[in-house]
Amino acid sequence: MIIVIFGQPGSGKTTLAQHFVKENFHHLDGDTLRDIFKNKDYSKEGRIKNLNRASDIAVYLNSVHSNVVLSLVYPYEECREYLSKLSKKVKWVYLIYEEDRGKDQFKVADFELPHMDDIDVIINTSNTSIHQSIDKIKNICKIF
Repeated sequence: MIIVIFGQPGSGKTTLAQHFVKENFHHLDGDTLRDIFKNKDYSKEGRIKNLNRASDIAVYLNSVHSNVVLSLVYPYEECREYLSKLSKKVKWVYLIYEEDRGKDQFKVADFELPHMDDIDVIINTSNTSIHQSIDKIKNICKIF
């Protein structure tokens, strides 16, 4: 299984994904991948390259280790479709939030909102606790 926790910077992606490491998931984080591959290109092309690389790695890890959790912005529909075409074992968790978390300068201006049919759950992390959010993710995965 591949769980993708995505949304704007500051929405809680990494915080939630780190919980699944305790559940024997490999965790791939967007910032970590950028550090490893020296990709500091935040243009649309640079983001697409980073996201498709993450998707390829996740599918490979899933083939040898069963469970992967991704915490990346995934702002573009074409990148979400790319991963969905690579694997049918993907669960999409879209995070939103309403309050100022000091990350507004990092928001992706051209973020393409997902179609409701393409995601498994939306979590508003402004009014849902970490514990409640993790329970919602576990519920859609039906593996715990």
